[in-house]
Amino acid sequence: MPPTPPSFDAARAAHAAGTVAEWLEVLWGRGQDGTTLGSLPPSQLRALTVVEERAGANLRTLSDALGSRPPSVSRLCDRLEAGGLLERTPSATSGREVELRLTSRGRTALHDIRALRRHEVTEVLQTMSAAQLAALAEGLEAFQDAARSRVGLEQPSATIGRGEADTA
Repeated sequence: MPPTPPSFDAARAAHAAGTVAEWLEVLWGRGQDGTTLGSLPPSQLRALTVVEERAGANLRTLSDALGSRPPSVSRLCDRLEAGGLLERTPSATSGREVELRLTSRGRTALHDIRALRRHEVTEVLQTMSAAQLAALAEGLEAFQDAARSRVGLEQPSATIGRGEADTA
C-alpha cells in the first residue's frame, strides 16, 4: 500500500507558500541587474503585470487589483510612464479617465525579467522527480486561478503547465 500523503490545511499551505515565495525572491534577484532595465521594484513589476493582463484598464481597476489607494497608484504610474514602461491615454468612453497600456519597452522588460526568472526556477525544478513536478504544477495552476480571482482577474489562467509553454 502506498504511503498516505500528509494532510494540508490552508494555514499550513499558506506557510509553505510564504516560504517558497521567499526563496523565489532570492532566485529571482539573482542576476536581475543584467536585464535591459536592471532591477524593477516589486511594486512596479506588480503594476506592469496587472496592466499587461488588463490593457486599457483605468487607475481604479489597477488600484483595486493592487489593493492600493488611487493616489499611490497614480504616483506609481507616473514613475512607470517616466521610465517609458507605461503609457496613459484618454479613455475612449470617459473624458475623466485614462487608459493604461504597456509600451514596447514595458513588454520587453517583462519578457526579460520572466526569462531570467524561468531560468533560475528551471535550474531548481530539474532536481525534482517527475511525480514531484506534476504535483507542483497541478497545485500552482489551482493557486494561480484562485489568486487571479482574488485580485479581480477572473478569466482562466494561461496555459502554463496545461500543454503549452510560456513564450512571453
